[in-house]
Amino acid sequence: MRTFYQVVVKYRHPILVLFVLLAFCGAILSQMVDVNYDMKDYLPESSPSTVSLEVMQSEFDGGIPNARVMVKDVSIAQALEYKEMLLGCKGVTDVTWLDDAIDILEPLELADADTVETYYKDGAALFSVTIDDDFRVEAVDAIRSVIGNDNAMDGDAVSTALATTGTVTEIPKIVVFAVLFVLLVLLLTTTSFAEPFIILIGLGVAILINSGTNLFFGEISFVTNAAGAILQLAVSLDYSVFLLHRFDECLQENDNRQDAMVEALCKSTSSISSSGLTTVIGFLALVFMQFQIGPDLGLVLAKGVAISLITVFLFMPALILSTHKWIERTSHRSFMPSFYGFGHFICKVMLPMVCVFSILVVPSYLASNKNDFYYGSAYIYGTDTQYGQDVEAIESIFGKSDTYVVLVPVGDTAAEQELSDALHELSQVKSIISYVDTVGAEIPMEYLNESIVEQLVSDHYSRFVITVEVDSEGAETFALVESIREILDTLYPEENYLAGTGVSSYDLMDTITADTVKVNSIAIAAVFMVLLLSMKSITLPIILVLSIETAIWINLALPYFVGYTVHYIAYLIISSIQLGATVDYAILFTDRYMEHRQTMDKKSAIQETIPNVTVSVLTSGSVLAVVGFLLGGVSTNGILRQLGKFLGAGSLLSMSIVLFVLPGLLYLLDGMIRHTTLHTDHHRSLPEVRR
Repeated sequence: MRTFYQVVVKYRHPILVLFVLLAFCGAILSQMVDVNYDMKDYLPESSPSTVSLEVMQSEFDGGIPNARVMVKDVSIAQALEYKEMLLGCKGVTDVTWLDDAIDILEPLELADADTVETYYKDGAALFSVTIDDDFRVEAVDAIRSVIGNDNAMDGDAVSTALATTGTVTEIPKIVVFAVLFVLLVLLLTTTSFAEPFIILIGLGVAILINSGTNLFFGEISFVTNAAGAILQLAVSLDYSVFLLHRFDECLQENDNRQDAMVEALCKSTSSISSSGLTTVIGFLALVFMQFQIGPDLGLVLAKGVAISLITVFLFMPALILSTHKWIERTSHRSFMPSFYGFGHFICKVMLPMVCVFSILVVPSYLASNKNDFYYGSAYIYGTDTQYGQDVEAIESIFGKSDTYVVLVPVGDTAAEQELSDALHELSQVKSIISYVDTVGAEIPMEYLNESIVEQLVSDHYSRFVITVEVDSEGAETFALVESIREILDTLYPEENYLAGTGVSSYDLMDTITADTVKVNSIAIAAVFMVLLLSMKSITLPIILVLSIETAIWINLALPYFVGYTVHYIAYLIISSIQLGATVDYAILFTDRYMEHRQTMDKKSAIQETIPNVTVSVLTSGSVLAVVGFLLGGVSTNGILRQLGKFLGAGSLLSMSIVLFVLPGLLYLLDGMIRHTTLHTDHHRSLPEVRR
């Protein structure tokens, strides 16, 4: 490695030019990366609802209703006018209302009351609208211009459109605040006014290169787009800080800058590489999720950390050496305390903290698995947003409602009538639009208007549009989906299809829940193996992984004790992110402890390690925490907001356990560590001589 680093230092100027060009290209290419805001698109291709959607789209033009639009204080005639205006909006492919379910020329009092109140109640008309996925934003804007702000709309298409426009405006704010905070932290923790800007330049180059290379994926998810860059900033920050600290130490022993940089690279390679590798593996564990947002985020973040590592070992040495005169000219005394007093304090409280830690391990693990969850996108916007207020307005009149679509093989009207009767027996089914319900099984198709038939029957399938009085997810919804699928499998065992928002939420729940144990086990096992190989110890990986996993369990147990519902996607993703991003703190602390333990007794090694690593841990941990809380505070998207809060709280918990609990664990298990670690040369204190 020394020879390689000598080459890097020798050819630092070409390396600088190369990375600047790569960053410039990355900035341009990043603008060409598409962002997908629809969670249903990330279901496995083999999931039943995904297969059903593909069949329906190939057989019918209208698609599945994905929005509800309510217009208040209108007559039947005015509602029909609104229906025509909605049909004229760009991106709207179909609008279903009362006139599609009954003959509105007859008195409404003679019609089925449940069917009427599904679409028209208390002078308000509720339209089921189908919006083309490629024109969600344009369609939602056009619908709003038609109905005005006094009326309401909700549904998957609406929430996805809002996520699209909202995230675009929120991300720049988060990035600006994050960069400003990083700059402030670095100004406080470095000893030169130039160093913070040098570190930020290195991070910026790595982030731009990573953003540009996302073009290889074609598109990325909204979660990746919102969190990818700032997470890369937060988790990669300490690599450059570690290198700068080592460089300063080596300069004190060697006045030759180039030789000092080579020495610093050699000494820091192991700790930076092991930290980076565990982070990469933590993120790569997400690749094993069936729900494809996991692989999407995991690949981008793992690639970003790998690029950051390459940048630290190639670009940063060249940048530091090229700008070192500015570092020297702007040097100042340290603004941070020595933390030696903090080290003495930790030695006094570390054993009681281990006792508290031991008490919390099992309860936090159990509580973290007892949360209530949201699986879909129904609750990603709160009541403090326009969307949340629209949902409340619609539900206050029409209650909770969703639309499912069923396809069954065409040709057997008797079986279709039996299916309709079975579905009507379900208490949650309010109305059904189908050939046998709307037209009647006794009327031959050839006597009907072609425009009516093509909405209900295709060459291969007959379509049932079912309005159900349930939420888009939840226990009752999932039970209803299971009941409908059971009916379909009984009457049409060979072929049937069911789709809708609630159905997709069911498949999301089924898919994501199955991912939990697998993803967490892979992440823990992979990180454990990296630590086992890098530290050549059996005990140390167990201590480090248990420390960070307990921080994760406490973090995920907090919602259970507070009593709020968790978005399962955020719950699942944060486990891998927190493990990969914060195990670095434990690695840094342990590496320094083992280094000092060679020349000191265990208590003195703890006291010496704490001031050595506290600044680095506080720098990285506080940045990750603030980035998380910024994401949680600025974003209106519930998934991103909760992911940010988990990230902020999780980094603080990991940092606290590393600084307050890990010292006590290393102290208590020092003998076991010595006997289960290869090539240890622990200092042994001589016994006192009695006189």
